[in-house]
Amino acid sequence: MSHQSHQSLPTTWRCGRFLFDFTKRQRPVVMGILNATPDSFSDGGQFRTPKDAVAQAERMLADGVDLIDIGGESTRPGAEPVGLQEELDRVLPVIEALKDCGVPLSIDTYKSETMRQALHAGVDCVNDIWALRQAGAVEAVLESECCGIVLMHMQRDPLTMQFNPEYIDVIAEVKKFLMDQVNVLASSGIQRDRIAIDPGFGFGKSLGHNLNMLANFADFSTLGLPVLAGISRKSMIGKITGKDTNERVAPSVVAAIMAADRGAKIVRVHDVAETVDALKLWEAVQVGMSI
Repeated sequence: MSHQSHQSLPTTWRCGRFLFDFTKRQRPVVMGILNATPDSFSDGGQFRTPKDAVAQAERMLADGVDLIDIGGESTRPGAEPVGLQEELDRVLPVIEALKDCGVPLSIDTYKSETMRQALHAGVDCVNDIWALRQAGAVEAVLESECCGIVLMHMQRDPLTMQFNPEYIDVIAEVKKFLMDQVNVLASSGIQRDRIAIDPGFGFGKSLGHNLNMLANFADFSTLGLPVLAGISRKSMIGKITGKDTNERVAPSVVAAIMAADRGAKIVRVHDVAETVDALKLWEAVQVGMSI
């Protein structure tokens, strides 16, 4: 089993106009979170206008971001859904402004029409908390021949996911769900090298479930796909440190390093500069170990 899983480690991830080659880079892809929302849990909606969001993206680019994830709807626990037109009004001007910024753009949405319009507008990746289970989502990504896809595990939905989440074996159940969804896409004709998986920290998970997933994060890599770790500033960090969201930078960076150590190929973060610096050091040590 271990030999087979080693053999199946991902070498590339196709992400629209871009290709991430994991044979040439040690450190994970740093996906910067760009919330074009008035109610994001982490940045309090400070990037709510397209102009503010673009300025924040430019800071991320200067800080060395590899991929920018644009979201127009908060999916924090208990978040109320946002209408399609409002979501489009928030994200499309940002995509338009950034589509030639030099790094791939991702759209963080579960609505098939938002996916479709964002892909037409120039995004390279669809990052979906519902793992393309909503009506029309698979069809929307099928219209693009090469967009990247991130499938996330979530128990129930954002309004109810944190009401007493239960698993018999969280690692096995999350892996099975993700593999089943990958197989759904493969049977629809979507190439595996376009797909990354996200176990979904904080999405229908207790603190114990989240810690178990981080401790055993390497288990997710046995599926042979790039694994994304999205732990940045989440409530699991707040529960452990007692700190508010904007005071969780240091432990968020540590979590990214822990995930990298356990095979994460993508880390989704708020604090790009700090994460990039930490991963540069981590990468240097990895290279040093092999000399």
